[in-house]
Amino acid sequence: MALLELSEIQAFLTREFKDMGCSGYYLLQVTNADAAKKFLASVADEITSITAPEKETKLNLGFTSTGLQALGLKEKNLHSFSREFREGMVTDHRSRLLGDYDSSDPSNWLWGGPGNERIDIILMVFGKNETIADTCYNELKTKFSSGFKEVHLLKGSPLPNDREHFGFKDGISQPVIKGTNVAGLKQDNIEAGEFVLGYKNEYGIYPDSPLLKEDQGNSNLLKEDAEYKELKDMGRNGTYFVLRQLKEDVNGFWNSLNERTKNPDGTLNPDESTFLAAKMMGRWPGGTPLVKEHEKDPGTDSNDNNFSYIKEDRHGLKCPFGAHIRRTNPRDHFEESPTGVSKKLTRRHRIMRRIRSYGEDFIGSATHHTPSEEVGLLFGCFNANISKQFEFIQYSWANYSKFKQLYADPDPFIGVRENPKQGEEQNFTIPQQTTNRIITDLKSIVFVKGGAYFFFPSVSVVKFLSTI
Repeated sequence: MALLELSEIQAFLTREFKDMGCSGYYLLQVTNADAAKKFLASVADEITSITAPEKETKLNLGFTSTGLQALGLKEKNLHSFSREFREGMVTDHRSRLLGDYDSSDPSNWLWGGPGNERIDIILMVFGKNETIADTCYNELKTKFSSGFKEVHLLKGSPLPNDREHFGFKDGISQPVIKGTNVAGLKQDNIEAGEFVLGYKNEYGIYPDSPLLKEDQGNSNLLKEDAEYKELKDMGRNGTYFVLRQLKEDVNGFWNSLNERTKNPDGTLNPDESTFLAAKMMGRWPGGTPLVKEHEKDPGTDSNDNNFSYIKEDRHGLKCPFGAHIRRTNPRDHFEESPTGVSKKLTRRHRIMRRIRSYGEDFIGSATHHTPSEEVGLLFGCFNANISKQFEFIQYSWANYSKFKQLYADPDPFIGVRENPKQGEEQNFTIPQQTTNRIITDLKSIVFVKGGAYFFFPSVSVVKFLSTI
């Protein structure tokens, strides 16, 4: 196992910062490259790395491809970054992959879309509370105001009681990066190269990393590439960050379930609504996995992630094949592959999720589902290969209606189209011993309000970028 250079890696990759009660994602645009680079040089040592001492604030940052270009990175060097990062999230091809149609079409986004102002950098400021976070940002702003302008602000906070707004406990199933001294289940210990550039991944090879093809800046700040010793590696200890603002239609979700589960006399049946919601998620609201308890909500909170599917639920009678957590992390049941192969394949498509809540601290349920304002998630994830990790999960597992033994079943939470094509069915299948139960005419309940791909460099590469 490679020894990770933890002091170089930005800490948000390995820590959720749940103790930071307030976060501000400041989306900035370069207005003066020289002044912007002076700011980067001044702030590089303030970046919160994995080994940084504890403080009341945390600071991490990343760049879009246009940001690197605006700073002056030469075209040949920019072209060594991955194609999906260079192209960004809003090309026609990426919109088809991600299912960004109708209300979620990038033309309707609040930020990151083709009709919005260009975003070059994301400055993430976390604080113990809002006052501390705002004070930290205002101090930073005095340093960068001559080089950047603020385009958009995303304010977020930790999930209320660790639950997203539909009411489900979140963040239970997370991978653990080998070499980061974070404990986790054996099945979740993943090679560093799946998340950090410059280290071997689950294929036993180094992920593609941006190399300095044309000399510029102080290249002495960069390390040699692990394979091509004659080239310097701009990616080492860095990673790619996906950010999407997702609006959750809590009222629409629970109203739909309540209508489908009414008693014969027309009264609501909250228990049956919760049962159907759990089938769609794969866990009860408190987090208990259906493979452990599939008949009745235990009514308790649980972080249980120690289970598989082949032995406990091969035929999906407990946790349906189309349930959100089963399709986004198939564990030992990847398509029809043998158990050992399934585990290996699944490990090659993991992401490190980083979620913050926006809007009021609202936790939905069958009897409580009308927030007073828009609520949603700032969905973020880290991966070393956007195409094989984030995009693969969204396109091949969430959006694909013929997943496993299914025929017309998209992911009920993040794969349903708002306006399906004529004749297109959108169902959710609950396997049963005799005749399967089919929930038809699913409605879209999650809408994209903005998004972008960012490169999160190492501390040394931030310093290098200040010299180009």
